[in-house]
Amino acid sequence: MDYYGAKDLAAAFRTVRKNTIIIAEEIGEEHYDFRPAPESRSVAETLIHIAVVPQAAHHIHGTAHISDLAKLNFMEFFGPRMALEKKPHTKAQILAMLHEEGDKFAGFLDTVTEELLAERVAMPPGMEPSHKTRFEMLLGPKEHEMHHRAQLMVIQRLLGMKPHLTRQIEARMAAMQAAKAAS
Repeated sequence: MDYYGAKDLAAAFRTVRKNTIIIAEEIGEEHYDFRPAPESRSVAETLIHIAVVPQAAHHIHGTAHISDLAKLNFMEFFGPRMALEKKPHTKAQILAMLHEEGDKFAGFLDTVTEELLAERVAMPPGMEPSHKTRFEMLLGPKEHEMHHRAQLMVIQRLLGMKPHLTRQIEARMAAMQAAKAAS
């Protein structure tokens, strides 16, 4: 039976990260301090956040192989990563971080077994559902990145830019319309 497995997770994550990196490259470094609202992350902070969040999934499902999230000290793990977002970084440093961390996580996903994907992990008390499969949880970093990438695409619009994915769709639509008109 053909199904969506670890190799598919890795390929999909690589595609999402590639598109995030294109956005990071297209936004000028002079705009990396831009915040769409006072309490929101800046462009730089958002990109750093995107870069390091997959470390949690790698830690939970790979390095530490945690089966009960109640045993994970979230602030001990996320505190240093949250502090990293607030430190100044150049555009080049952020792009390097996106590449490096993306490659690490996709490489980890390439090694995941069907057995690992099927394992169930207990959520902290009070969370629903009370358990999730590692497969569902390993989809999370990609979904998380797409959420923040959408924010960056809105920021591109606020900065007067047209996101590359929009440009690609418009080009495909124009090509289809031209082909239809020619027939």
